[in-house]
Amino acid sequence: MRLGQLILLSSILVCSIAPAAALTRAHRGPTSPKISKRSKSRLPSQKSIDDERATQIQTALIRSGYLTGEPSGHWDTQTQTAMEKLQADNGWQTKLVPDSRALIKLGLGPSTAPVNSIDNQGSPLASNQPHSLPTR
Repeated sequence: MRLGQLILLSSILVCSIAPAAALTRAHRGPTSPKISKRSKSRLPSQKSIDDERATQIQTALIRSGYLTGEPSGHWDTQTQTAMEKLQADNGWQTKLVPDSRALIKLGLGPSTAPVNSIDNQGSPLASNQPHSLPTR
């Protein structure tokens, strides 16, 4: 009789625990939607430097002494070498495209609007002079 009660009790216990254990696992069937990876949208990158900009950079490199001759208007190996030299001389990473700091140093960076400031007496001062970076 004891053996029968023990078997009955253990079977009741197993039947009550089994459904709870089955609920703890997540199951995704074959018809469940699959999680797709998001596609990364990429901004278009600059492929080459246009002729007008190359002429501006070459003129500035000639003026700075990094390039000799006349501007050709094409981004060629001489221009690339001169730009890399300028960047290396300033401790900047040499890249295939001009570094923004190098363009600013050559005077080809973004133009800034004049900044109004206030002098010691509280009257506004308008600055119409362009700001320049100190040279080494």
